[in-house]
Amino acid sequence: MSKQPCLSVALVLAVLGSHAALADEAMKERSAAFTFKDPQLAWGGCPPFLPKGCQIAVLHGDPSKDNADVFFKVPGGATIPPHWHTSAERMVLVSGKLNVTYEGQKVAALKPGTYAYGPAKLPHKAVCASKEPCVLFIAFESPVDAVPVDSPAGK
Repeated sequence: MSKQPCLSVALVLAVLGSHAALADEAMKERSAAFTFKDPQLAWGGCPPFLPKGCQIAVLHGDPSKDNADVFFKVPGGATIPPHWHTSAERMVLVSGKLNVTYEGQKVAALKPGTYAYGPAKLPHKAVCASKEPCVLFIAFESPVDAVPVDSPAGK
C-alpha cells in the first residue's frame, strides 16, 4: 500500500474532526432575537459624561471582550457630547432620529433603519432630534468603551 492513500485518509479524518469540533462549539452558543422593548433585556447605566437617562443593554457577547453587540438608548432631545471609541462601530438606528457628526464631516441624520459606520478613535457627537428616545444597535469590534474628547487619555 502506498503512502498516498494513507495521507489522504488521515487528511480527511483531520478535516472531519475539526468540523465536528466547530459544530460542537456552535451548538453551545444560542441564537437570539430582541427588540429594544423586550422585557428580558437588562438595561444598565452609561459612563457619567453621557446624558442623564442614557442606558445600554448587552445583546450578545461580553462588552469587556472583542465583538459585543449592544443597544444604546438616550432620551429624546438628549445631546451626546464629543467622544470616541477604541473600536470601530457598526450601527443601525432602531428608534428616534439621531443627528451624528464625526470630526471633519457633515452631520448624518439617522432615521430608523439607517446603517452607519464609525471608524475607531474618530471623535463624534450626536443629538437625539426626536421626542421619543433614540435607540441605536451597535456592533463593536473591540471591547466597548466611550472616551470623552476632553479626557486625559487623549485620542
